Amino acid sequence: MYIKKLHGKTPKYGKNCFFAENSVLVGDIVMGDDCSVWFSAVVRADVNYIKIGNKVNIQDGAVIHGTYKKAATNIGDNVSIAHNATVHGCTIHDNVLIGMNAVILDDVIIHSNSIVAAGAVVTKGTIIESGSIYAGVPAKKVKDISAELISGEIERIADNYLMYSSWYDEG
Repeated sequence: MYIKKLHGKTPKYGKNCFFAENSVLVGDIVMGDDCSVWFSAVVRADVNYIKIGNKVNIQDGAVIHGTYKKAATNIGDNVSIAHNATVHGCTIHDNVLIGMNAVILDDVIIHSNSIVAAGAVVTKGTIIESGSIYAGVPAKKVKDISAELISGEIERIADNYLMYSSWYDEG
């Protein structure tokens, strides 16, 4: 892992976190416990801060960033950011799944218990209501989420990534 201090700020993280060897963390990052940043993922807080809660997984190739003096990035607890997703200058509340190759742009707010489908582009300023699935380009609401989908996908994936990261402690 590459951790870089920038502008006097060093990334901070909690207990039981996993960082792949080629993951990158730069600048004003505060990350909670039980998080993972996977291969080729970049969390770059050089132009604005990034706050990440507990049990967040940032999967392979994902990019977390913000906009200079305009849009910081805030991510809640129990969030999965899938492979090659881009999360930029937005707020993601608790229990959210961001699908593979999804793009979340500045000033987006994603409320709890929501899913952004793979390949979706959530345009600037969109507000995703709690308990919904958004998909498409630009992303629009496609349906409400059932309790089974919350536990069967959102919670399952977050729990699985916590388990996967433990495998890497084996050496």
